[in-house]
Amino acid sequence: MTLSSVNTAAARTLTEMNTAEARKQPHLTIARSETHDTLRNCVRRSLNDYFNQLDGEAVSELYPMVLAEMEIPLLEKVLEYTRGNQTKAAELLG
Repeated sequence: MTLSSVNTAAARTLTEMNTAEARKQPHLTIARSETHDTLRNCVRRSLNDYFNQLDGEAVSELYPMVLAEMEIPLLEKVLEYTRGNQTKAAELLG
């Protein structure tokens, strides 16, 4: 899978999620914090920090590492948002 196809699939997913508003479902991709920052920008900033701390060291398997790092907080927050309702959490996660 190429980065372009991943980005295209992600864009399709975001578009599908954005139509959730019409179905009265949560609209997580547009959610912003007090700093008016997007999830994408938070990830971008974290990756910038990560690469700055590498200081030239070699790195591999970055994609699965990033997914693994995001999975636990994602599941925690979704379960918190659904008040522990695993069925609602599964629906929210697609």
